[in-house]
Amino acid sequence: MRLVRLRAPGGLDKLDLIEEDPPQPRPGDVLVRIRACSLNMRDDFAVQGKTPTADGRVPLSDGAGEVVAVGDGVDAFKPGDSVVSVFYPFWLDGDMTPSTRRDVPGESFDGLASEYVCLPAQAFTRAPQGYTHTEAATLTCTGVTAWRGLVVCGKVKPGDTVLVLGTGSVSLFALQFAKAAGARVIATSSDEEKLDRLSRLGADATINYKAVPDWGRRARDLTGGRGVDHVIEVGGPATLAQSITACRTGGHIALIGVLTGFTAEVSIPALFSNQIRISGISIGSRADQEDMIRAIEAISLKPIIDRRLPLRDIAAAFKHYGARKHFGKVCLEL
Repeated sequence: MRLVRLRAPGGLDKLDLIEEDPPQPRPGDVLVRIRACSLNMRDDFAVQGKTPTADGRVPLSDGAGEVVAVGDGVDAFKPGDSVVSVFYPFWLDGDMTPSTRRDVPGESFDGLASEYVCLPAQAFTRAPQGYTHTEAATLTCTGVTAWRGLVVCGKVKPGDTVLVLGTGSVSLFALQFAKAAGARVIATSSDEEKLDRLSRLGADATINYKAVPDWGRRARDLTGGRGVDHVIEVGGPATLAQSITACRTGGHIALIGVLTGFTAEVSIPALFSNQIRISGISIGSRADQEDMIRAIEAISLKPIIDRRLPLRDIAAAFKHYGARKHFGKVCLEL
């Protein structure tokens, strides 16, 4: 089988496409023929050496394919089933704990950039009916993150207003989930072409945050001064203050990303005087993924895919991803 291994300390020139014998399932395992993977910021950090990674690690946390064999004791899957990976294989349901977040594919153990992957059955869920493997591979990180931030923690409902920041895949999934829930969406970008694409995806209003530096106030004005009910906050330090400004009293911020850094000054009075709730979102549980997949089937949601490349072009895929000009997921097909 073909697979990619990353030589420490990382870098795009340290991604080696090699051949190895395929693994065999042990009791409780499933052997999956991986057909597609997608890239995420966490993968980019690992590949670029920004996150310590063991020498020879197989990268990527998101992958989809079909089951080719199952080990003894596995009754959840059978050969031929279409499946998609789970980000936290030991976070099955409920709230995250230190023990349930300990293992992540592509970081603490080999990831999905491999033609065959053998993992415990709980490391996968079924893929949505009608999805291609490439479409399914987009769901593990960004889809589940948007779902947990908006639906599980945010409890979005019809009539709510949701502010999504930028055109990253989490924001695009959040826009689609929000519209399916009957919410109004305000979306931001600094690119007029991307703003037009956001409108065509269903955004009710858009803001060019470069042209309107006080975009939090503009978002509030677009709600008649009430403020938005939810913010999908992917920027971090440079955007959090504006997100707080945009929120209504009692509003919710799903804190997801750190695109602008890791530390920020926050107005504590603005938070408690307006009773704003901030939820830190780190992907979600296996049960969250299963719930999301049922919803995807019910609303016929399709992910936005920017580019598909073969596994041998993994370095080019990361280079394209790192340029931050993509609109939707960057995927590898095996």
